[in-house]
Amino acid sequence: MSGKIITLTRHIIEEQRKYPTATGKFTDLMNDIAFASKLISYHVNKAGLMDILGETGSVNVQGEVVKKLDQFANETLIKALDHNGHTCVMASEESDDIIPIPDEYPLGKYVVVFDPLDGSSNIDANVSVGTIFSVYHRVTPEGRPGSVKDCLQQGLKQICAGYVIYGSSTMLVYTTGNGVYGFTLDPSYGEFVLSHPNIKTPKKGKIYSINESYFEFWDEPVKQYVRYIKQVDGDTNRPMNSRYIGSLVSDFHRNLLYGGIFLYPPSKKAPKGKLRLLYEANPLAFIVEQAGGRAIDGKQRILEVVPKELHQRTPLYIGSADDIALLEKFLSSEKKVD
Repeated sequence: MSGKIITLTRHIIEEQRKYPTATGKFTDLMNDIAFASKLISYHVNKAGLMDILGETGSVNVQGEVVKKLDQFANETLIKALDHNGHTCVMASEESDDIIPIPDEYPLGKYVVVFDPLDGSSNIDANVSVGTIFSVYHRVTPEGRPGSVKDCLQQGLKQICAGYVIYGSSTMLVYTTGNGVYGFTLDPSYGEFVLSHPNIKTPKKGKIYSINESYFEFWDEPVKQYVRYIKQVDGDTNRPMNSRYIGSLVSDFHRNLLYGGIFLYPPSKKAPKGKLRLLYEANPLAFIVEQAGGRAIDGKQRILEVVPKELHQRTPLYIGSADDIALLEKFLSSEKKVD
C-alpha cells in the first residue's frame, strides 16, 4: 500500500472536525464496534480450528437454531458496547427484548441495534458472513435507561449505519450520511485501513440476487419481473446474471460494488417478508442510498417505514437506482398472491 494510510479512527476524527460541537464520543463508539469486529473476525477465521462451529442447541426469537458463532458475536458486541458510557440501550436480532445497560455503567445518548452475524446458517460451509449495525440518537430523556421507544425509530433517523464482511479479507463499510467508505482490516498491524473511498454503486447493474427456489410462492408481478430480466432480446442490459449467496451482507456487498439488485419479496410462505427491518433492511438502505442506490419494501422507501416491533419483518428490494425503478413498474400491477 502506497501513499497516505488512513485508518478508520483517523477517518472518523477527520470527519468529526467538520462539526465544532462534536465531543469525540461517537469516535469512541465506532472504535468499540471496530474492536468487537476484529474479535469476531479472528474467531470466524479460526472457526475450523476451534470448538466454535455447530449449533448451541437453543432457538432464537426468530425461530432459528442459534449457531455457536452467533452467540459469540452477540456477546462480543454487547460486552464491547455496554460499559463505555455512550449507549443507553441496545437491540439485537439474537435477543428477545431490548438489551439494557447494566446499572453499574453510565448511560449515554446513543442507541445501537445490530445483527451480530448475518448469514450464519452458512458458516459451517465457510461462506462469507457479516455483522450489520445501526446507530441512533436516543429519543427518551438523557440520564435514564433507554427503552424500546429508542430502538423503534424510522431508518431516516439513523446517524450511522454499517456492516463488516468476514470474507477473503475483513472489510468494514459505513456511512454517517456523508458518503460511504470501506476499510479493509490489515492483519499485519490490526487496523482497518481506508481501501474504498466514497463508494458509489452503478446506476444500472448486471446482477440480480434472489432465491429462485421460491418462485412459485411469489406475487405475480415479481415473477414477471424475474422472467423479464432473464430474457434475451438484443438489449445489452439483458439477460441479467443471477448471483445468490444466501448471506445478505455478502450479496449486498457484491451488488453495492458491481451494481445490481437484491430481492427478498413476500410470498405465500412469508407474507410479511423474512428480513428484519431494524437489523438488516434499515442499515443497508441507509448505505445504499448514500451510495446512489435505492431500497424499497414494494410500497414505500424502506427508510420511511415506521417500525412497530423490534423483530418486525419486511420485504426488501435494494440496489441500483435504475434496477429498482424498473422493478417498481412491475410491482404497480394489482395482481397479488392470495
